[in-house]
Amino acid sequence: MEIESVNCECCSLREDCTQAYIATVKENFDGKWLCGLCSEAVRYEAGRGRRSKEFKVEDALGAHMSLCRNFRSNPAVHVADGMKQMLRRRSGVAVAVDGSAAMRFGRSVSALR
Repeated sequence: MEIESVNCECCSLREDCTQAYIATVKENFDGKWLCGLCSEAVRYEAGRGRRSKEFKVEDALGAHMSLCRNFRSNPAVHVADGMKQMLRRRSGVAVAVDGSAAMRFGRSVSALR
């Protein structure tokens, strides 16, 4: 197995992967290679859009690539922050307008940081 270094076409993060893995990822995302964080974000957004029959992975990919282009200064931080927000939503953490977080079940916010 030959390892190749490849850049994410969304956030420009570099990962070392096998050629077979690279090909598999490209098959799933219209010939574009995405890092693990970006691919999960695109899958999540595509899953949210399943309610609309016209929303597809291509739409989620385009939206995510546009988001990443807006944050090119330090994409890893912004992608990680987006994933953190997604995980908080899934775990029941509500984020208030002022940016503070409060969890269901009465857990303290400090446990999240």
